[in-house]
Amino acid sequence: MASSTDNILITGASGFIGSALAYALAQDGFSVFILDRVDPQSPFYYDSELNTVRLDEETPLRAVINLAGANIADGRWSPERKKTIWDSRVELTRALSEALAKLPQKPKVLLSASAIGYYGNQCITATDEFGNPGTDFLADLSVAWESATQAASDAGIRVVWMRFGLVLAAHGGVLKKLVLPLRAAVVGRVGDGQHLQPWITLSDLIRLIKQLLVEQDFSGPINLVAPAPATNSEFSSAMARALRRPQLPPLPAAVTRMLFGEMADAALLASSHIISSRQQELAATLAYPTLDGALAAIYATPTPDTE
Repeated sequence: MASSTDNILITGASGFIGSALAYALAQDGFSVFILDRVDPQSPFYYDSELNTVRLDEETPLRAVINLAGANIADGRWSPERKKTIWDSRVELTRALSEALAKLPQKPKVLLSASAIGYYGNQCITATDEFGNPGTDFLADLSVAWESATQAASDAGIRVVWMRFGLVLAAHGGVLKKLVLPLRAAVVGRVGDGQHLQPWITLSDLIRLIKQLLVEQDFSGPINLVAPAPATNSEFSSAMARALRRPQLPPLPAAVTRMLFGEMADAALLASSHIISSRQQELAATLAYPTLDGALAAIYATPTPDTE
């Protein structure tokens, strides 16, 4: 039987974060496997109709990194869209955790994505990993998403809940949506622009995930964010400086709500003063702790640094 030393399974490997992480881990010499949703003959397969995960017992895994989930910003939150968002995270994670628990040779760790949406739109003062969950859809989703790993935890697998802030890179994620074609201008502030937005660069995120793979005593939640969140207005201004481009006029809160419905208040206008107390437990530091420095580095090169 093959050794599990270098085998890592990634769900959501075709996404913005997953593809960059898969590339970085492969560069480090790991054998990266994906959870396939199309080919039933794949060694690692998710049957969305039956909500079951099949894992190849002949390919033992060192770790599983669970990043799967439908994009929350792809359209208004109709009841059908909310169900898709929920099932793609909670139900898949539950099926994955149950399958991992049944393996004769279990992975050492499950790193499972979550989000700062866990805390809801309630954090006026600085809130770390020990803060209480919010009460809106994204908070309920994050709580259920994390709880869906219970079977893996009960089976003795180390479980880490990675609560992502906005992940910054030029080629995808939120920044791609905020820059007009040909970098003609950047999107202006939304509402009054005073709501706080925790963030982290993609390259720093990947560094922290790599560290979480090897920290054998680390489990539970971690906020993957830079030290200080930026206001939405600061975000827009910093992008304009980095790109040397003008800002578009502000988008009023009322118009934002008209365009995006429930998602406007839960995601686009929400303010979250989220920090991390637990990052100090990792022997890793952020290369880009300030927003101006992060954006300058991101837009200085055509592709992100994923080392």
